Amino acid sequence: MILENIQKKIIPFQNISKFKNSVTTKPIVFTNGCFDILHLGHLTYLSEARELGNFLWIGVNSDLSVKALKGENRPINSEQDRSIMLASLLFVDAITIFSDATPIPLLELIKPDIHVKGGDYIAEEMPEYKTIISYGGIVKILPFVAGKSSTNIINKIKG
Repeated sequence: MILENIQKKIIPFQNISKFKNSVTTKPIVFTNGCFDILHLGHLTYLSEARELGNFLWIGVNSDLSVKALKGENRPINSEQDRSIMLASLLFVDAITIFSDATPIPLLELIKPDIHVKGGDYIAEEMPEYKTIISYGGIVKILPFVAGKSSTNIINKIKG
């Protein structure tokens, strides 16, 4: 029963419009990423993102898009596993898996009030920046947690 409720947070792309219409809490905060091996850096980032609004929606890169971004040996965890782990977090309200190179198609449907990215981004240089600004949304850049990354964990395991 608990796992079923967690899985209800995973919203298929084709159901976004209908689901979004049922969301009454504002502002909606959106972020996206691979979230391949969930770690303290992810948890800190996502909890800080959620504190910016009342609803946190995460776009999770599909397995194919992670391979394109990170290389043939990634992801470590499947898109479904990554989504379920993220959905199990109390401060996460919705997850959608996407295969596009950027989250622009998701952003055009969700139109979040706030789009959050990690500290290595410059808002105005992001491909999705113009989309967010066009409907009146804002972009917030949150700092990284030093030394916490999936790549660091993978390298440590490799020894």
